Amino acid sequence: MLDVADGRKVTPSSRYMGFMMDDNNKPEEMDQATGTESLPPPTLVEKASEGLDDLIRTFFIAALIALAVRAVAFEPFNIPSSSMVPNLLIGDYLFVSKYSYGYSSLSTLYGLVPFKGRLFGQEPQRGDVAVFKLPRDNSTDYIKRIVGLPGDKIQVRDGLLYVNGVAVSRKKLDEQVAADYVTPDLDSSDYIETFPDGHDHVIREEGDEMPLDNTPVFEVPPRHYFAMGDNRDNSQDSRTPLVAFIPEDNLVGRAEVLFFSLEEGTYFWQIWKWPTSIRWSRLFMKIK
Repeated sequence: MLDVADGRKVTPSSRYMGFMMDDNNKPEEMDQATGTESLPPPTLVEKASEGLDDLIRTFFIAALIALAVRAVAFEPFNIPSSSMVPNLLIGDYLFVSKYSYGYSSLSTLYGLVPFKGRLFGQEPQRGDVAVFKLPRDNSTDYIKRIVGLPGDKIQVRDGLLYVNGVAVSRKKLDEQVAADYVTPDLDSSDYIETFPDGHDHVIREEGDEMPLDNTPVFEVPPRHYFAMGDNRDNSQDSRTPLVAFIPEDNLVGRAEVLFFSLEEGTYFWQIWKWPTSIRWSRLFMKIK
């Protein structure tokens, strides 16, 4: 007799038993309630393949989210030099807010979106710690403190910073900052520097007669900024031809918070060194 579904011969006994014989006389299971063929359970290989697909899909979505956050919100950076000592140390890892100053072509993800000007642009404030692209190559990331705004006249005389002809207040500290993590330099002193608007921060000086302690007057052009390192006598910054004035389009973002910190000489991937190398007290420290 012919089965109405596929035209194969089926014996009454085989129907009663709940399976039918295929062309090779092998039993093929059927659903007892509906009379339709049921699918065999997935094999281990099929289960593994499904799990791998889910893992790849999850990883892909997570990567897209991470790239989106990095492109428009926060980008991680690490500190490779001592130019911002005592506030930022070699081995510090920090987040920079991309939205603080708006977006330019140089601040987009790897500079992949070319356009002129800034979108949603906002001016940095004097005292901000900012990441920017080095003007001479538009690719190297630098981090310094903004001390001069467009139209300002900046000068250093005998180690003192002058903004528009007025000396910025400087008060010497009894002890050096971050002495737990950086060997104190007997030839250096730390000071609290206070801008006229009340913003204060710590700087380090080796003396007041170093090569960059007496400069000409720098008049900051429109849409440009003047930045200096907090380690005033060990910083390549706007006082030097290497950096000079910073175009606003070169601004990447404002440094916000430290999310990780390792002793100098320890690399991020050396996880086995973390227990003894993490600077625990610096974790999640707001950058001032």
